Amino acid sequence: MLLGVTGGIAAYKAADLASNLVQLGADVHVLMTQSATAFVGPTTFAALTQNPVHDSAIERWEAGYTGHVSLGQSAAAFVVAPATANTIAKLALGLADDMIGTVALTTQAPMVIAPAMEHEMFHHPATQAHVATLRDRGALFVGPDTGRLASGEYGEGRLTTAAIITGAVRQAIGLGGPLAGTKIVVTAGGTFEALDPVRYIGNRSSGRMGYSLAQSALDAGANVVLITGPSNLPTPYGACVVRVESAEQMNTAVHTHVPTADAILMTAAVADFRPSRPSFEKIKKKEGQVGLTVELDRNPDIIGGLRDAPILRIGFAAETSDHVRNGTDKLTRKNLDMVVVNDAVDTIGSTTIAATLITRSADPETLPRMVKERMAAAIIERLSAMLARS
Repeated sequence: MLLGVTGGIAAYKAADLASNLVQLGADVHVLMTQSATAFVGPTTFAALTQNPVHDSAIERWEAGYTGHVSLGQSAAAFVVAPATANTIAKLALGLADDMIGTVALTTQAPMVIAPAMEHEMFHHPATQAHVATLRDRGALFVGPDTGRLASGEYGEGRLTTAAIITGAVRQAIGLGGPLAGTKIVVTAGGTFEALDPVRYIGNRSSGRMGYSLAQSALDAGANVVLITGPSNLPTPYGACVVRVESAEQMNTAVHTHVPTADAILMTAAVADFRPSRPSFEKIKKKEGQVGLTVELDRNPDIIGGLRDAPILRIGFAAETSDHVRNGTDKLTRKNLDMVVVNDAVDTIGSTTIAATLITRSADPETLPRMVKERMAAAIIERLSAMLARS
């Protein structure tokens, strides 16, 4: 992974980006222009990445290392953040007077560019022409954001967040992955069933498992539709996000997207029942009242309603007892291709999960406790294999 850092005040934010990429397991090599070193020292990036920093186009070649050629050929992705107007112009023109320019001419890796400059500079016709040229060559631009700029002016020119750039890099790398060309629908989070305008029946689901599955599917190259109940989690970059509250709204969204999908992962904690007659005004307690009776209606069985859909169907079963037996029963009743069974109390709202994968063609596979992001990657790996066989 190559990170090009150029000479703008936003260069200090590239340190956070480098840290994010390293924490995701990337082997990050930083390329800096001389102007960038005036804002952030190379030692900062060397410490964060545990790799030498390349701040000159002239390097000594030795056995097994040929400078910009080796760097360009070994890269999985090339991100330039921040990208100044000067560097964007040089990349568009193919100039190679620094390490960023020389590597750009040797690499076949996907390029992600995150501009940062004054508003007028970004919108100048010359800059916009260079941006269009690079886009035509396949570069992915993220940002700039609108906000307060280094000059004190307000406009479009701020470097976008490290989280968004990281998401764009993951998407760019995944474009050639095993799920490239597929559409995957993921449901996530809990549902809110209204009692009145301010109260609801819900559950403790954070949505983390579903959001992790959406990210892993994006990493594998899929087009992802994330249908999510209320959640505070950041949106995975590149996903088409459909926000809902109730089970009926989620059911409608699922049936809208499933006809053009290859698979669905139904991880949402959908309420089985909803209030029969929600109040249009806030319910108030009355003098002498000792209780409140709420009549409930059954919600639609979303995954069960897809039993005949010609797609791969993976369901989740959050159980409190007899996990494998209940999961196997759900697999059969709802005509699923896989059920992921976990302990409801232990998992809902947690950052980790232990699960058993149940399919029709093999014995149940129990996976050890791990963070939900790793579990999601394991499930997507199996989904990819199942789609390849179908």
